[in-house]
Amino acid sequence: MNTIKKICVIGLGYIGLPTAALLANKGYNIHGVDLDQRAVDIINRGEIHIVEPELDTFVKSAVNSGNLKADIKPTEADVFIIAVPTPFHEGFVPNVDYVIAATLSIAPYIKPGNIVILESTSPVGTTDMVASLLADNGINVGEIYVAHCPERVLPGKIMKELVENDRIVGGTTVAATQITADFYRNFVQGEVLETDAKTAEMAKLTENSYRDTNIAFANELSILCDKFDINVWELIRLANRHPRVNILQPGAGVGGHCIAVDPWFIVHKGGKDAKMIRTAREVNTYKTEWTIEKIKNAALEFEKANGRKPIIACMGLAFKPDIDDLRESPALHITKRLVNDGHTVLAVEPNINSHPDLTIINYLDAIKAADVIAFLVGHKEFKTIKIGHTLDFCGVTQSITTL
Repeated sequence: MNTIKKICVIGLGYIGLPTAALLANKGYNIHGVDLDQRAVDIINRGEIHIVEPELDTFVKSAVNSGNLKADIKPTEADVFIIAVPTPFHEGFVPNVDYVIAATLSIAPYIKPGNIVILESTSPVGTTDMVASLLADNGINVGEIYVAHCPERVLPGKIMKELVENDRIVGGTTVAATQITADFYRNFVQGEVLETDAKTAEMAKLTENSYRDTNIAFANELSILCDKFDINVWELIRLANRHPRVNILQPGAGVGGHCIAVDPWFIVHKGGKDAKMIRTAREVNTYKTEWTIEKIKNAALEFEKANGRKPIIACMGLAFKPDIDDLRESPALHITKRLVNDGHTVLAVEPNINSHPDLTIINYLDAIKAADVIAFLVGHKEFKTIKIGHTLDFCGVTQSITTL
């Protein structure tokens, strides 16, 4: 693996850019690719276009060293890493269009002995599809190594977990697995676990479906506790004192590119046999709709009592606390729905400066101006607020009425 010098990373988003910056700081020559010219320009200035702790330092160092350069087109390399989004089409049908486009974009640059790694979380069989696409475009796949190595990092701790977490590597051949695993062992401190491509794909989907199922249990509890007039946060605290019980915290739904999306990949492929995974997805989706109705009911009660419609502060837009990631965010969905339904809404998100569809307001100003305050995301700024009655869907004000 000492012969690896140049790496081409396709996709410079929440996984691709941290990976590229990490590898560049390890001494590799990194050619990063993104279709967004603005992102490319920002990165080439040694700056970042996303919020992630420590990433700015890594990128600045990587660019200043000359080891990281961004472009809108690929180039020849020893290793190609595909780290592009894998959302879904309408009806929760997996969308691998970006993976296909990325694969076709690197095909002209691939040489014998190259490693092609799919890091994007993907439906079972996608890595084999990548190999087939390359074969269809004149590549002798027997002379290259194609593998899947799904990312397993937590936003907010990506730079740490890219190095410390165990990684799963599954190749389309035994040789591809071994060669790719050896590459990751050069910079991963955690254990690099070897398997086949399909198992690696299913492992990542399984991890996120497990989380989704457990969150669904917590979210269903919160709905039941509201019905029974029980403080769900107190209930969970007490239940978790059992040595074999560890209930997660409820929220306004489930967001992010992984947990809110990946279970549908299993459901789509597994059909009627994916009963529990489908139900968990439906519970978490329903929790978001339930949250919207609770806010609307509070607004209606205010209007009846005061003779005017209230100003509603939606506290938080990201899909989880203390990050700027809005992908599949239930909080963002709730806020937009309230706006579209004619409510006067103050959108609050401390981690972003602007949004194309919403006017972002300072959280302290929002609290002063709002009649109905709905905490949707447990950002650290909100935990210091001491106010009266609110709608708390994320547990930031547990001593107040919670839902």
